[in-house]
Amino acid sequence: MAFDRRHFLRGASLSVGVTLSGWLGRLATATAKERTRKRACILLWMNGGPSQMDTFDLKPGHENGGPFREAATAVPGIKISEHLPKIAERMNHVSLVRSMTSKEGDHGLATFLNHTGYSSRGPIRYPSIGSTVSKELGSDDAALPNFVSIAPFRAFNPAAHGPGFLGPRYAPLIVGESTFGQQQGALTDASKALQVEDLALPGGIKPERFDARWELAVDFQRDFAASHPDPAAKSHQTAYERASRLMRSATAAALKLDDEPAKLRDAYGRNVFGQGCLLARRLVEGGVPFVEVSLGGAGGVGWDTHTDNFERVKTLSNDLDAGWSALTDDLKDRGLLDSTVIVWMGEFGRTPKINGSSGRDHYPYAWSAALAGGGVKGGRVVGKTGLDGMTVEDRPVSVPTFLATVCKALGIAPDTQNMSNTGRPIPIIENGTKAVDELLA
Repeated sequence: MAFDRRHFLRGASLSVGVTLSGWLGRLATATAKERTRKRACILLWMNGGPSQMDTFDLKPGHENGGPFREAATAVPGIKISEHLPKIAERMNHVSLVRSMTSKEGDHGLATFLNHTGYSSRGPIRYPSIGSTVSKELGSDDAALPNFVSIAPFRAFNPAAHGPGFLGPRYAPLIVGESTFGQQQGALTDASKALQVEDLALPGGIKPERFDARWELAVDFQRDFAASHPDPAAKSHQTAYERASRLMRSATAAALKLDDEPAKLRDAYGRNVFGQGCLLARRLVEGGVPFVEVSLGGAGGVGWDTHTDNFERVKTLSNDLDAGWSALTDDLKDRGLLDSTVIVWMGEFGRTPKINGSSGRDHYPYAWSAALAGGGVKGGRVVGKTGLDGMTVEDRPVSVPTFLATVCKALGIAPDTQNMSNTGRPIPIIENGTKAVDELLA
């Protein structure tokens, strides 16, 4: 659905408190029935690697289990952490994969694998799943970028977050990048961090003058690109084109949260992740096919809980619980949940065995991920780990298999091929990879 004037005004009217008038229900019904609406994906990326045994695959009664208790959910038989009560209430929309497994226990390598479906070894520059989805589902003439990454922590592996051989046209717009030592916390930090700088014209510059300057710049860029046909020149030209399109478009308002009701912003959580989830909803509503929202806490690596695992996971779970649950409700109320796939995952899990610093270390052999929303059958659990959490005992799911499932939920054939930088056609997901079909609606 293009972010045209009709939809913008309709969404804006809802944002200023008229939702109790009964319009919301009719809007949700109408939006859900729009035949032309494409699917979208919101990736909730848990930077650092979340502990499966303290979120979605607890082992109560075992020495590896830790102090957290299991809590019942809206789906009989499925229990999750007591510190995710709002997600528990919405478990009918969520399905868990408790048997994720890989061999990548390094942050950088695992981040690349889980974002692309491929190992980073070798000469091929594989694109991130966000870039791939933006190519398959995005629009070339869209005013908003087709891929937006909110508060990413790219230090582990910058290439994992990039467009690879698809080129700069499918690179993400970065909003509020996280760095080492930086804290994701208070509202003031969140409001500042999630602003896209320099969208407005400089003071005293009228649109007509900007347009004239821009046309002159385009001429210079076109001449330069013609005589320098290399990736750097193309990247520069693409970046300027995207920036100009966004600056000149009224849809840039989708990147601003100021007109959202205070009560709704409170529900999402007044922190970078919560407000990032709200921004993701606005972007999806505006037609953006892929949005990634990262939750990494202090320094961007909060889930990397080698020490003080339980207090840190409790704090991060509170932010996750508020942001994800509000996102689910908001999408549902607006008729968008049935066309939006929500993915929850990190680069790997944590060791079942608790170390001497009350922490858990890297563990790629048995961990959890989750899917929710459109194209997904909610309220299901795939796979099982042993009583001690050390091994997958039933239905092992590899990262490529999981990403193939995401692609199919989005209506994208995983074996779709694109030409790589080596001149070879490369499928989105390696040929022969089977999706977890029992999770697909």
